[in-house]
Amino acid sequence: IPLDESILNKIQTAHIKCHPFYFALELTEMTLSCELLVRTRNSMKCTCMEYADADQRNWLIDCVDAIFEKLEIRI
Repeated sequence: IPLDESILNKIQTAHIKCHPFYFALELTEMTLSCELLVRTRNSMKCTCMEYADADQRNWLIDCVDAIFEKLEIRI
């Protein structure tokens, strides 16, 4: 899931060549796993790749909740 640019941290904002940033999710028949590492598509290793801060983590949770709501998936 592409990360909203408005919640990038200072290092991520400064690393223009590393944009876009995203979260990796894995969906199986019975589970959804969300990795909390903010990744970049343009580099395998960079200082801008790091674990989500609280705002980024909460954004991801809200995003997944919105997807569930739109698809009418109830837990």
